[in-house]
Amino acid sequence: EPNVLAGTLIAHTDAVWGLAYSGVKNHLLSCSADGTIRLWNPPEKMPCICTYNGEKGCDPAHMVVSFNTGSTVIYDLETSQSVVMLSSQIESGVQSNNHINKVVSHPTLPVTITAHEDRHIKFFDNKTGKMIHSMVAHLDAVTSLAVDPNGIYLMSGSHDCSIRLWNLDSKTCVQEITAHRKKLDESIYDVAFHPSKAYIASAGADALAKVFV
Repeated sequence: EPNVLAGTLIAHTDAVWGLAYSGVKNHLLSCSADGTIRLWNPPEKMPCICTYNGEKGCDPAHMVVSFNTGSTVIYDLETSQSVVMLSSQIESGVQSNNHINKVVSHPTLPVTITAHEDRHIKFFDNKTGKMIHSMVAHLDAVTSLAVDPNGIYLMSGSHDCSIRLWNLDSKTCVQEITAHRKKLDESIYDVAFHPSKAYIASAGADALAKVFV
C-alpha cells in the first residue's frame, strides 16, 4: 500500500533470491537469478553502490558469495576485491551436486557454513579458506541454514520435510522436527531463529510459515 511502501530498489533483471542487511552502515545486499549481487544504500538518490557476480551472505566488512559451480568466495565490501577462496578439496565432478542453496556466517567466529543440494553441510575457516568439516546432514537437499544469535546452535531445513538442530561444537544433531508436507518434491524453503527469544520458524512449499517454541 502507498502509505506503507517507503521505496523501491530497481536494478535486477530477474528474480531476487535473498537479502542481507548490515546495521553498521545501513547497507543492503541483494542476490538475484540475473547472476549479480548488488550493494545498496537505500536512502540515496542513486542507491546501488556496487554490483558483484554471485550469491550472498553478510558481515560488517565482508560478504560471502557462493557460485553455482560450488565455489565460495569472501569479498571485501570496501575494495570489492576477493579476500579468500573457500575450498572444499573433495569436489564432485557433477555440477548439480556442487550446488549451494544457502550460505551463513557464524556471528562471532571466522566460520562460513554452506548448505548443499547433495545433502551435505560444510564448514569453512574464513582465514585459511580450508574446509573444517563436512557431513551428510539430511535425507534430501539441504535448503536453508540459520545460526542462533549466541553461535551455539545451527538449524537446517531440507526437502526431506525436517528441521534439524545441530550443536556447532560437536557437529551432532540434538533435535529433529518434521515441519512441512512435500509439494512437487519440495518441502522447507527457509528457517530462522528469533533474535532474542527461544523461538524458531520455518517456511515451506505447503504455503505455511510455522513458529516453534
